[in-house]
Order: sequence, then C-alpha cells, then structure tokens
Amino acid sequence: MAVATADKLTKSALDHVWIHSATWQNLAEEKGMKVFDRGEGARLYDVYGKEYLDGIAGLWVVNAGHGRAEIGEAMKEQAARLAYVSAGNYTTVPAVALGEAIADLLPGDLDRVFFCSGGSEAVESAMKIAKQVQAMRGFPRRYKIIARRGSYHGMTFGAMSLTSIRAEKYFGPFMAGVYHVPSPNNYRAQFPGLEGEADEIACANAFEKEIEFQDPETVAAIIAEPISTANGVQIPGKAYWKRLREICDKHGVLLIADEVINGWGRTGTYFAMEQYDVVPDIMTMAKGLSSGYAPIAGAAVRSEIYEPFKDHKDVSLGHLLTFGGQAVAAAAALKNIEIFKEEDLPAQSRDKGEYLMRQLKELEAHPAVGQVRGLGLMAGVELVKNKETKDKFAKDSKFVKRVDELMNEKGMLTRVWDIIHVAPPFVVTHDELDRMVTIIDDSLTQAEQEFGDEIES
Repeated sequence: MAVATADKLTKSALDHVWIHSATWQNLAEEKGMKVFDRGEGARLYDVYGKEYLDGIAGLWVVNAGHGRAEIGEAMKEQAARLAYVSAGNYTTVPAVALGEAIADLLPGDLDRVFFCSGGSEAVESAMKIAKQVQAMRGFPRRYKIIARRGSYHGMTFGAMSLTSIRAEKYFGPFMAGVYHVPSPNNYRAQFPGLEGEADEIACANAFEKEIEFQDPETVAAIIAEPISTANGVQIPGKAYWKRLREICDKHGVLLIADEVINGWGRTGTYFAMEQYDVVPDIMTMAKGLSSGYAPIAGAAVRSEIYEPFKDHKDVSLGHLLTFGGQAVAAAAALKNIEIFKEEDLPAQSRDKGEYLMRQLKELEAHPAVGQVRGLGLMAGVELVKNKETKDKFAKDSKFVKRVDELMNEKGMLTRVWDIIHVAPPFVVTHDELDRMVTIIDDSLTQAEQEFGDEIES
C-alpha cells in the first residue's frame, strides 16, 4: 500500500474510529496506533506493510489463524442465501447445525446453547438464565451471584459487575447482589500458612463461607473462569474445581464456568473444564468459537437447567438479543469447527504449548521475571520488581511500558501489563514461537539495562 494512502487511513482512524481501550494521548502520539490490512497464520501486516507476530491471537480469539479464506467463503455463501431472521421467534439452518456441532463437543450433559454476539453478552445471558431458572424452580429469592477477585467477565453492566477489576469511579454503583471471594494464585498464596492445593481448597471453601453468610436461599450461582487470564494465567488443580462442584450441589447453587477465553482449544482441549472432569451447569463461550471471523458467542446449559421451561410451557426466557445465532456468523463458526476437527487444532495447541513453555521457562533467569506458567497455547510471564518479596510492577511503570514498546518495535504484538501474555494462533510454527521467545528475551534484557533501578535484586 502506498505511504500516502497508509497515512490517510491512519489519520482517518484517529479522527473517526473510537478504538476501544486506547487513550487519546497514545492515539495522538501514535503509540501503538496501527491500522492492519491483512493477516496470514500467526502474522499480521499493517497498512505500511510491516509484519508482526500476533502473540495473543487478536485477544485470545483467532485460534484457527488469520487468512482462512474457507471461512470467508462459507460466510459469503450463507449471506447470499439467507443472512437474518428474527432471533426471538425463529432460527436458521446454520444455527441449528451449529447448535448440534457444539453439543457434540461439550462435556457431560451440556447440550443446549443460547446464542449471542460476544463474551460479555454470553455472561449476561448466563446470569439471567441462572436467576430465572432458580425462580422457576421455586426459589424467587435466589438472585445473588458470587464471583472471584481478579476476575474478568466482560464489560456490559452486569458482566462488569461480576468483574472485580472494574472502573468503579466511572460506572458504580454496580449491580446489586454481587460478591467476590479470593481466587487461586499459583505464585502468591491467598491464605497465610497455606500453599499449593491446600491454599486452592481454602479459596474454594471461601465460596461456601460466602454462600452461607449471604444465606444459600438467596444465592443463584457462582461464576469463575476455569483458568483466569485476567488474574495472571492462574491454573488451579482438579481438587479446586471438584470442590466448587460439591459446594454448589450441596447448597442448590448453579455453577457457571466462563470459558470465553479458555474455550475452543486454548488450553489444549476443546474446553478447559474437560481437564478438571467437572461439568458446570452453565458454560459461556465466544472468541475462538468463530476464531474472530464473525461475532458469535453462547451460553450452553445442562439438560436439567432447561427443564423448568418444559414444565412451564407458556414461559420463555426473559431475554432477547437481536443477533443471537445470526446465520452468517453461525456459518463462520461451523466452518471454524470443521477446521478444528480436520487439523486437530486443540492437539496443536497442547503440543505447541508444551514446546513454548519449555523455552519460556528459561526466561525465569531474568531478574525481572518471577514465574512463567501456562497450559496449552495460553502462557504468562509474570514481571516482578523483587523476586524474593514478589512485589509487582505497576501496569504503567516505566519498566513495563518499555518492555511493551520494545516488543512492539521488534515485531511482536501482545498484552504487557505485570504479565506478558503469550497466546498465539494454534497454527503458529515452531520457528515463529522461537522468534517470539527471542523477542521477549531481548526486550527484557534491554529494559532491565535501561531501568535497572526499578528492579530490586
């Protein structure tokens, strides 16, 4: 693309596109400001033709990789045939096929999907399903939801209310009836004197204590990501999730697993809950469902969760989303799932993730790296000011900003906060993974030399 055209596009983006999470200062100074033109596999190319490794698959989204022409063709064919009917009263052939395809892959007796457009909508849907089902079962006082500190569940109002890392000063007070408990942490024990599985079980028991404190007759559900990326790629053991299932069954509380990020192969299996041998009552999904080729998401439920709607034949769910199961998006997701099966993408995520982790672990030799952890192609490199005390860097510290800037300059895109996230598309090659690790290594080395005074050795 000609430089003049690229300049014009960049200016137009600055003038007319509200880029969601970008500050005006960064946009005005064009720090991180990019307009992308095309992608291929695990690589992106901006309008100036510069190549970047996509180290976070868009945002844990493009699991099947960029440039999948076959998904585009499937969308084109469906759009020419039928794009939309009312999601409130009808459905379409691709939506039916997609529901069946998802049900075949879901763990346990999860077998029905309420379709929507994105992860936040999936969480909103799961909350409303949980509350209405509890009321229809004869428990109208069960409206409270318990989530975890450090969690991320979305940015619509209800989802943000569950998200503990939220912008209280702009949007509070949040939705009533939401409470938070400690989240398992592989690096920093949450309960004094405990560590490992004992600490994780204490975190699980915190849910029960909160349920009992609130009165079980008022609690509709608990929600948690199987593996929390927002909280630093924290990976609990099986005992933690089995304990959550026991607690929910004991108190009549529904268990919601938020797989918006974890799902669709990111951890090495189609869904992370498969690795815990636990079936939630409701499971949210989005992102990798279509690998970002179309906005589609869903909340899947167990058979028994839908039973009240069969018993109360004249009652529908008090919820409607215009683009739920939109036909073209469903066609994109169907083709995406076909690719997943043909190329065994979850297995690629597992195997390449193991290869990646072996190399990333070597970064723990850096004075600013506290711990590396991950599962499948979802890894995190935690940055610390002091390895002994495990003190974190602030997200806006000069050191963190410099690491981010250097990685960008060297041709790798990802999210660098107090964690460097590494979560590329599953089609990434070993050579590309090698290059990503080298970029992280070199960027850390240079930043440590420039801002060594921020690191306490």
